[in-house]
Amino acid sequence: MHCKNLKFFMSLWGSGRFAAAIAAVAFLAAAAVHATTADSIAAGKTLAMERSKGNCLACHRIEDGELPGTVGPPLLAMKLRFPERAALKQQICDATIRNPDSRMPPFCRHGILTEDEVELIVDYLYTL
Repeated sequence: MHCKNLKFFMSLWGSGRFAAAIAAVAFLAAAAVHATTADSIAAGKTLAMERSKGNCLACHRIEDGELPGTVGPPLLAMKLRFPERAALKQQICDATIRNPDSRMPPFCRHGILTEDEVELIVDYLYTL
């Protein structure tokens, strides 16, 4: 880095403006990573109910699902049960990481769902 640029950045750091700018950029980047919308929730619901994709109803009871299974726990209060989005995403992608004896298929590892599709399903599940 050029010495003149270094002095400029150091002067910003001392004034607190640089730290504030870094915090603002980090916040905006995190918000841009995934934004939940009505469309993403609807797409997630479709994937969760679709028999050839998420097929959550095969094992779980979901509020407005038809012919639910009873092997897995009911899908309700998901945000309370999984306050960290990454934990719920990991549970869907590969439940055997948390519980090697899980009966839940590792959807991402087996190529049933993509990471993007799981994000949409999590958007939907967080509404339950």
